[in-house]
Amino acid sequence: MENKTHSILLYYCYATIEDTEAYREEHHLFCIENNIRGRIIISSEGLNGTVSGLKEDCEKYMAYIQSDARFAKTEFKVELYDKHAFAKIHVRVKPEIVHSSLKHIDPNVKTGKHLEPEEFKKLKDQEDVVILDVRSNYEHELGRFKNAITLDIDNFRDFPEKVKELEHLKNKKVLTYCTGGIKCEKASAYLLEQGFEDVYQLHGGIIKYGLEAGGEDFEGKCYVFDNRIAVDVNKVNPKVISTCHVCGTVSARMVNCANPTCNAHVAICENCGWEMDGACSTSCKEHPEKRPYDGTGYYQKQSNGYNPYKGLQRKPNKEKVN
Repeated sequence: MENKTHSILLYYCYATIEDTEAYREEHHLFCIENNIRGRIIISSEGLNGTVSGLKEDCEKYMAYIQSDARFAKTEFKVELYDKHAFAKIHVRVKPEIVHSSLKHIDPNVKTGKHLEPEEFKKLKDQEDVVILDVRSNYEHELGRFKNAITLDIDNFRDFPEKVKELEHLKNKKVLTYCTGGIKCEKASAYLLEQGFEDVYQLHGGIIKYGLEAGGEDFEGKCYVFDNRIAVDVNKVNPKVISTCHVCGTVSARMVNCANPTCNAHVAICENCGWEMDGACSTSCKEHPEKRPYDGTGYYQKQSNGYNPYKGLQRKPNKEKVN
């Protein structure tokens, strides 16, 4: 653990923010001054972020958020790492903290019952229980809980339409889960709205389950939204369930297609990665805009003179960004 100098934080908080632009600027500046990098969404309904930084800088960041009465209840999933998991900092204002078609739902008013990881672990195998994955195809194809029901969706905004396929489960206990818990807040609330009576959610999602309960029966890897792309969760009975998109062999190696107009998130084994030059198909391999493949399958957007102060109204007199 000696070389784990950095932390990666995953968090969200549903809370009212009146002046989102003013708070975005304040939040952005704090991140710059404390060398925090990552992606943060600010909305009138709250905060959603994945960030990285030195351990001590992340401690300051967590204290900064929780010192604000609006976000005092924020819980952080903290993973140790040997470097930054992001190259930049982006703090953006958006209509929702997770894109959905459920803007009318306020999880602070109504949502599924929260289950801590150990509670979820005890309940998940009971006869009258079903486990529901509310994530997108590319996520659950890489990894999911044993016996989980998955939905054929490319985006979370498609979730409400797919609930129609679950009508036969209304007499069951439905345990929802996602990466960090944020999608389940609205997904479980929507299930209740549609007449499901016994609905739960894994508090803190897959990441917290791995950290606190060993990840038992989570099969495969968990897709994450930082430079790591995919992480191990299960320390008890791990197995790989994903297969190479090109040749079909078992592989947990997740990449983004080298063709930026495709950018599909798929599992591609190392051999096929090099043979296809990072592309998911022959047509993508031959695409004129295909990006150079370096073996990772992760493509950082071009900096183009990236300035972390971009978007701020006030500029510091003197600055030195590490």
